[in-house]
Amino acid sequence: MTVPRSTLRLQFHRGFTFDDALAHLEYFAALGISHLYASPVTSAVPGSMHGYDTVDYTQVSAECGGEAALKRLADKLHERGMGLIVDIVPNHMGIAGSGAHNGWWRDILEWGRHSAYARHFDVDWHSPDPALRGKVLLPCLGAPYGEELAAGRIKLRFAADTGRFNIEYGDHVCPVCPIDYAALLQSADRTDLNALAEQFRGLTTQPADQPRAAQACDALREFARQNGATSIDFVLQAYAPEDPVTRDHLHRLLERQHYRLAWWRTAADEVNWRRFFDISTLAAVRVERPEVFEAVHALVFRLYAEGVVDGVRIDHIDGLAEPREYCQRLRQRLSELREGAPYIVVEKILARGEPLRDDWPVDGTTGYDFMNDVGALLHDPRGAEPLASTWAELSGRSAVFADEALVARRKILNENLAAELDRAARALHRVARDNLATRDFTYTSIRRVTGELAAHFPVYRIYPQNGLRSAADNVYFDQALDAARRMLSRADCTVLERVDMWLGSGVDEPAGVREAAAAGSNREATDLRTDLRTDLRTDARTDARTNPRAQHPPQGAATGAFNHAAAARRTVQTLFSQLTAPVAAKAIEDTACYRYGRLISRNEVGADPGEFAISVDQFHASNLERARRYPHAMLVTATHDHKRGEDVRARLAVLSEIADEWSATLRAWSTLNTPQRRAPSGDTTADALTDDWAPGPAAEAMMYQTLVGCWPPDLSADDEAGIAELAERVAQWLLKGLREAKVRTNWFAPDEAFENACRAFLFDILAPQRRDGFLRELCAFVARISRAGVINSLQQTILRLASPGVPDLYQGTELWDFSLVDPDNRRPVDFEKRAAMLAEKPPSEFLADWHDGRVKLAIVQRMLALRTHLPELLSQGAYVPLAVEGAHAERAIAFARRQGNAWAVVIATRLAVPLLSEADADAKAGDRALADIPLVEPARWEDTAVRMPEELFGRAMFDWVSPAAPKVEDNGLLYLRDALTSMPVAVLVEDGVPRT
Repeated sequence: MTVPRSTLRLQFHRGFTFDDALAHLEYFAALGISHLYASPVTSAVPGSMHGYDTVDYTQVSAECGGEAALKRLADKLHERGMGLIVDIVPNHMGIAGSGAHNGWWRDILEWGRHSAYARHFDVDWHSPDPALRGKVLLPCLGAPYGEELAAGRIKLRFAADTGRFNIEYGDHVCPVCPIDYAALLQSADRTDLNALAEQFRGLTTQPADQPRAAQACDALREFARQNGATSIDFVLQAYAPEDPVTRDHLHRLLERQHYRLAWWRTAADEVNWRRFFDISTLAAVRVERPEVFEAVHALVFRLYAEGVVDGVRIDHIDGLAEPREYCQRLRQRLSELREGAPYIVVEKILARGEPLRDDWPVDGTTGYDFMNDVGALLHDPRGAEPLASTWAELSGRSAVFADEALVARRKILNENLAAELDRAARALHRVARDNLATRDFTYTSIRRVTGELAAHFPVYRIYPQNGLRSAADNVYFDQALDAARRMLSRADCTVLERVDMWLGSGVDEPAGVREAAAAGSNREATDLRTDLRTDLRTDARTDARTNPRAQHPPQGAATGAFNHAAAARRTVQTLFSQLTAPVAAKAIEDTACYRYGRLISRNEVGADPGEFAISVDQFHASNLERARRYPHAMLVTATHDHKRGEDVRARLAVLSEIADEWSATLRAWSTLNTPQRRAPSGDTTADALTDDWAPGPAAEAMMYQTLVGCWPPDLSADDEAGIAELAERVAQWLLKGLREAKVRTNWFAPDEAFENACRAFLFDILAPQRRDGFLRELCAFVARISRAGVINSLQQTILRLASPGVPDLYQGTELWDFSLVDPDNRRPVDFEKRAAMLAEKPPSEFLADWHDGRVKLAIVQRMLALRTHLPELLSQGAYVPLAVEGAHAERAIAFARRQGNAWAVVIATRLAVPLLSEADADAKAGDRALADIPLVEPARWEDTAVRMPEELFGRAMFDWVSPAAPKVEDNGLLYLRDALTSMPVAVLVEDGVPRT
């Protein structure tokens, strides 16, 4: 296996192509990157800026340059000894435009259940809603169906280039099933069209008839070519939406299709196919089916076999029915294609203490767990309570994040994912009906129970095997079970116990079912599970009481019943897991994190805002565990999904050290800006005495944190153009934040008057006339905490580059990253500027001019050079936590990496505000320039020292990031006043090479 030394994540799209990346390859190589790490390279919806909406798994994105450009990039990478890792998306496909660009989805819309791809997508073809049986809900209309039909916005169109009739609505193009073509062509009452209609007569949706339909469409296309497309206008006129009679014809035609056009707001309640979270333009695929697995990975398998691709990153592993089996199958297939073990990492959100499963044959996660660890380490735990109290007082909301999380989970279950909850509850209800003891459990009671379990589920999901939960699953399932039990009535608790059993407890399960589950092979279990939805929902089985053979099963049916019951339970476990994962993502990351503002530097993907800080010992424990179990996992501090740039979070973490001062500042700024408050319904000034104003206290408090966090280092209160640019960026964040919070406005039903009032407030407080008021105060406060923020930034940078794992660099974050949530964090990157700033000087040379970010770039370059110079030291070396002693022991972290006789000792300053404040006081009468340097004056460390390993006693070590060469005392102490003389971090190296 070729394990990357380091990776650079690049976001490819039509504005940044493979050839654009190739143009910067010299810079990437000089920086020290070993592998480029690409966003999805498959063909996506036209104009996609991220690539996660794949429409064709077999083709490299033409917008990104196509396969030829990708191979040019890979060839040049390999010439330099570098490699390429690609992101793959096995969970879902893009269907924007109702699948106008997605051939698989279009085929489903055209042929329904008899499409060759009907089982590629996770569609419930047997919906309990009669209007959706055998149909796919298309929630794409901007208003109710009747209104859009009457307004003439839904139209029948003919595509002359393909010979196909389509239903068009804006950008949505939906095929008409060819079995309707005969009637369509006859409606024009023309001899030539009647003759064409004969070719379509007698067609059915059966697969055997579909080739004949294609031939007939070819004939229709040829007819249009010879006679002009206008020759078909007679047909279109018979279905014109402008006239009531022909509009009724159009409606009846629509009713015969394998889809139902619907208002977009129906999706949350009625969608009958699995989505990616609650996004109705992303349809989930059934990659657990072998033929779908092969089709989804066709391109990446070929590119890997050809040596173009060197590793893969799996997007949203928790969306899959069987993550374990998927990873096993993927590794096996890749291993068959090429010698050596493939490098595979998975995007997985882990709760504190939740391990990545040992039976997943992967190299680790994509690093959200590390980002959470290092982010929590930056925070002072003493700030947690006072900041929570201030937040509750100002906002009127709970001081406890768990309260917000539970409210958000209930909201998401009831409003955004109600259809997904219904689907899981219906599957459980069918299991209940199969058992005489539970046949009277109602659907409603089962839905209540399922909803409570999902609302209290503490992690993304469980991973049962052969229908039974593991001990690791039960650690988290039992938490949800206990919480649900406390919330439910006694009657519902009876149902809860059975649901617990069906979801894999194994308690009181009939022996035959348990044995059948245990005896089945993984392949058989998968086949049973994936086919069960069809088997269970047939009309014949639903009405089995009318079938004598069903009432009196033949001899030997008992074993089949046991197998059937085992498969049914595995199915409900899958549906439950595919419910809890999106609930967690949407409720926590996309709702509660926008509602809870104690300190938004902890409101990040993969983090729990309720966990404010972790200790140095906890950080060491996580690194030791990572080194032991997944030494090649990715380490990230910024991603394409982050809500705030890594340096925004680092600066905001400083507020945890000055909680009382920040609380007073919040109150003062709110009072100062009271005159700018707006009435929530318009642009009029709000009454200062009212509680109802825009943006409201919660959004206002989070807005001030955002401004403090993202304020550029060199932006002054007098720079009108710079402040205006910043205001636009923050306004974009504000709009997204308000809608994601789902309190006064949301994406489904936006309150534009309220949103505009919030925007007006933001621009008012940042207006030029405030330069001598709020803007001066804001600038002064940012300057007050910036040095401590820089120390935090350099700390998390050095920890990422020296900890066990593969450090990943998100595009552009070599310099300061003060970005906000997407699309702000996906802005174009000036790689030429970064290339020009590369230098062979030690990072300490750039600390005094830290504002330009060059010191951070130099640390990245220097540490990647160390990984090249001593590759085994940081990739395979042991991780050794080192104790810090003395007066300021809590304000430093230290550890060593050891490989043979080679050592690297990492030391970083942390929680530096008190030490910097003392220096500030002294600097008032001295050199103010010195007071701007993000460095604790060496004498301030007093007797603080690192207790070094015995092998290094009495040794002089050379700092990889500065010219310093501090000596370890003979008693094993390395004093920080010697080690941190010119940088707030140090990487002291002993390469193990004997010297004379």
